[in-house]
Amino acid sequence: MSTVTPTRPRPRPTPARLSPADVVRTGGSGLRSRPMRVFLSALGIAIGIAAMIGVVGISTSSQEELDRKLAALGTNLLTAAPGQSFSGGAAHLPDEAVEMVGAIDGVESVSAIGKTDAKVYRNDHVPKEVTGGIGVYAARTDLPGTVGVDVAEGRWLTAATHRYPAVVLGAKAAAQLGVYGSGPDAQVWLGDRWFTVVGLLAPNELAPELDSAALVGWPAAEKELDFDGFATTVYARAEGAAVSDVQQVMGATANPENPNEVNVSRPSDALAAKQATDDTLSGLLLGLGAVALLVGGVGVANTMVISVLERRAEIGLRRSLGATRGQIRTQFLCESQLLSALGGVGGVALGIAVTAGYAGYQGWPTVVPLWAMVGGVGATLLIGGLAGFYPAVRAARLPPTEALAAA
Repeated sequence: MSTVTPTRPRPRPTPARLSPADVVRTGGSGLRSRPMRVFLSALGIAIGIAAMIGVVGISTSSQEELDRKLAALGTNLLTAAPGQSFSGGAAHLPDEAVEMVGAIDGVESVSAIGKTDAKVYRNDHVPKEVTGGIGVYAARTDLPGTVGVDVAEGRWLTAATHRYPAVVLGAKAAAQLGVYGSGPDAQVWLGDRWFTVVGLLAPNELAPELDSAALVGWPAAEKELDFDGFATTVYARAEGAAVSDVQQVMGATANPENPNEVNVSRPSDALAAKQATDDTLSGLLLGLGAVALLVGGVGVANTMVISVLERRAEIGLRRSLGATRGQIRTQFLCESQLLSALGGVGGVALGIAVTAGYAGYQGWPTVVPLWAMVGGVGATLLIGGLAGFYPAVRAARLPPTEALAAA
C-alpha cells in the first residue's frame, strides 16, 4: 500500500518593501513624465502661497518701518489746539498757554505755532486767489527741538532772524512754490512784502501740518502780518512714563477757564491708526490668497485624478508583479506631496521676491517672518495630502485585471 505524501501549500511571496528613497524616486518619475501639467499645477499652488507670503511680508515690513519711524520721532509728542466754543464759534488758547503747559510735571519741552491770515506766493505777480493751500504760521525758535523736525537746507529761525522778514518753508510748501534752496537770493512774496527763505524743512510725519507751512518768527508775524499772538497748536514733549498723565491734564492746563474747548491729541496715535487700517486690508488680501491656494489644491487633485486614469496600465502591471495596494497608494500620495512641495517652495521664493521689490521701492526694510515661510510650505503639504488622498485610494483599489483590460 503506497503512502500519499500531503503537499504543502506554497507560501505566498512577501511583497518587497519600498524604502523612502524608492518611494520618492517612484513618485518623481510620474511627475517627470508630464512636465507641463506639473508646472501648471505647481504654478496654481505657487500663486496662492506667493500672495500670502507677499501680504504678510509687506505688512510686516510696513510695521517695521513704522516702528523705526516712531523710534526716531518718538511717541511722547502731544499737541493741544483750540476747538469750538460753547456757542459754536472758534475758540482760542490764552496767551499763557505755552508757559502753563511747560509747567506740567513730566513735560520736557514745549513750543507752539500760531496761524496767521497772510498768504505766501512765489512772486508778487501771482493772483491773490491762488494760495496753493500753504498756511503761514508764527513759530517759536524752540520748535524744532520739541517737535523733532529737521532742517534739510539752510537753518532754522534764530534770535537774530525771528524778528525780521525771514521764513522757513516746509517740504511740500517749498515744492509748491518752486523754492529749492535758501539764502539771500531765495525770496517769496508773503504778506505784501518780500521775505527771505532762510531754511527748508525735511518732511515730518508727526507734524504733517508743518510740511505745507511757511513759518516766520513770532515777533515778525506780530509786526509784519498783524498776527494776534494766540497759539493755534501747542507741542509738548513728555517723559515716556508720564505721557498718559500729561495727556489727561494738558487741556485743562492750557485753558483752565474752558478746558472743553481744547483738543488734545497724540500724533503717534494717528500713525498707529493708519497701520491698523493697513492691517485690515492685509486681512482681506490674506483671504484672497487663501482662495488662490484652495484653487491650486483643486488643480493638484485634478492632475492626480487624470494621472490615475492615464496610468491604469502601469497600475495593473505593478499590481500583477506583486505591488500591494498600500504601495500604490503611497506612490500617488508621494506624487501629490512632491507636486505641492514644488509649488510651495516656488511660492515662498516668489513671495519673498515680491516683498523685497515692494519694500525696496518704498524704502522700507525687507522683513519676511520665518513662521510665514514655514507655514506656507506646511500649508501646501497639507493641501497636497488632502488633494492626493482620493486619487491615491482610487488607484490602490483598481483590480489588476480590470486595469490591464481597460488599458
